[in-house]
Amino acid sequence: MPIYESVMQEKPPIVLDIGTAYTKLGFAAEAYPRKIMPTEVVMTTTGLRKRLFDYNTTEELYDQLVDFLQTIFFKHLLVSPKERKFVLVESVFGPTVLRETLARVLFVHFDVSSVLFVPVHLIALSTLAVPTALVVDIGYSETSIMPVFSGVQIMAAFKDQNYGGRAIHAEIKRQLVETGIKESLLTESVLEDIKVRTCFVTTMERAQARANDGEVQPTPAPDVDYIVSDNDAIIQVPGILRETVYEIMFEASNERDSLPHLILRSILDCTLDVRRALVESVFLVGGGSMVQGLLARLQQELQYLLAKDPFYVERFHGELQFKFFNGIGKQNFTAWLGGALCGATDLIQTRSLAKETYLKSEHVPDWSNLCDNRPTGS
Repeated sequence: MPIYESVMQEKPPIVLDIGTAYTKLGFAAEAYPRKIMPTEVVMTTTGLRKRLFDYNTTEELYDQLVDFLQTIFFKHLLVSPKERKFVLVESVFGPTVLRETLARVLFVHFDVSSVLFVPVHLIALSTLAVPTALVVDIGYSETSIMPVFSGVQIMAAFKDQNYGGRAIHAEIKRQLVETGIKESLLTESVLEDIKVRTCFVTTMERAQARANDGEVQPTPAPDVDYIVSDNDAIIQVPGILRETVYEIMFEASNERDSLPHLILRSILDCTLDVRRALVESVFLVGGGSMVQGLLARLQQELQYLLAKDPFYVERFHGELQFKFFNGIGKQNFTAWLGGALCGATDLIQTRSLAKETYLKSEHVPDWSNLCDNRPTGS
């Protein structure tokens, strides 16, 4: 407790969750991010706006991170980063060049005091104060699954696939272009707005009936008109699109790589003694998990596969019922909230990478490198 009090009496640590599409930013011990902003940078040299992670060289990434972080510090948070502590939420299997470059920008350019890197799946789970769960993160560029047992990530059972928000946008665009909508109207922001406002995940029964191509097809959902605010054009969003666009997450294939299969395969890659605990504690996070109907459909699909698919029937034993956690905040900033909680504890003092340590080697310890994580003196 004295350490906690001393942390919060200082300037509160800054917490950043830099995602592919959106960045969440704020301070430790706060219940909500101060801002959720697109992960885009306006280059000071050219004035052009581009995605932060669109780069060709490490030097270009460095310059873009400097411009991006300056916007965060001096426009949105209104603080100086010098001598500040930081908590950065990141994927365990994220690109090494990104974390190394980000650390160099923070320590060398902005002269920060320390940086605590926290893994996204584990830190999202900390918001529930439970040690075990199967964390499913549905983001913009990918969907990733990480089992966590007794506070330890089971790396060997990690799974990911590229159906996230980007894939949904591409499917919406494809279907709308086929109906005659001009492609120039379908910007990324319009596609996202159509996804959020009009699309949903249908039930398993309706999806199966539609996939069977029988004579009797389910009555499609109503069409809706979407007004493009820039030029007052009207896009008619067909009901069939609204209902089917998320089916790319549930498509059956020989690779067993749909979302329900991915979850079950991840659990099977864990040892027998932890499988039941994971089945009974699934936690969905990420902006993509907020779509209406996803939770109910996923539970339907998982229970169906457990009962009917011979591959899983002979591998899972006993009566199993999938159960899902409800988060304490919105799913799109659950990982940031975990980082904010972590930044308010003594972990910020004991587990952070200090500026002095970094400047000696200019190296950030890697999650999966045994040499980096071996205790000192061993």
